[in-house]
Amino acid sequence: MVYPTAATQYELYRRSSLGNSLIEALDVLHTNDLMSPQMAMKVLSQFDTCVAESLQQVRSKATMKGSKLTYGYCDDVWTFIARDVTVRIDQESFNADKIKIVACSAKSGPT
Repeated sequence: MVYPTAATQYELYRRSSLGNSLIEALDVLHTNDLMSPQMAMKVLSQFDTCVAESLQQVRSKATMKGSKLTYGYCDDVWTFIARDVTVRIDQESFNADKIKIVACSAKSGPT
């Protein structure tokens, strides 16, 4: 199993609901002079590491069926946007009008 190092850690989880909430909380702390910008960056870096390590432990299998809308590849990152999607994770499934999937390389070093 390949665990990303600090130098190659992806920051894309910061755009999740949890990441956005963390950034807002850190901003409030900084605005009220309760946290330095350097400490906020350390917290965000630790968040990136923890989320990546936690996702490495997930053993669920997901399948998706839908209509491809758009896709793109840039800097080792694939982005897929599909419509009318059915997602099945283990024994549960749900439908979505539109879904965005961002897939990044799991390589541990520079490409």
